[in-house]
Amino acid sequence: MRTALTDGTGRWFDKSKAERFNEATTFNGTNHVSIATGSQFEHETLFRAPSGRWILHEWSQWQGAGESWDEITGAAAAKWLVANKHEPHTSVVADFASLEIK
Repeated sequence: MRTALTDGTGRWFDKSKAERFNEATTFNGTNHVSIATGSQFEHETLFRAPSGRWILHEWSQWQGAGESWDEITGAAAAKWLVANKHEPHTSVVADFASLEIK
């Protein structure tokens, strides 16, 4: 499934061939709240394209709100993975390790 980035470059990736990392959530007693956004209505999913590039998908449950597909750095991906309780990905081990407080 071809998914175009929203940066205006015309670049795209095949979402069906990419690794997918879902956002973590917490339950506040009433709603599931995204760890990534701090909102029950705003969400993020991280993808790793077959090329190794990281794509962040941001979307909202609000009617009429848009969505975005943006390439992010390995360092930003490592931070996102930590925040969303994922294990380090082999491609960002150094970035992941640099986040540890010693």
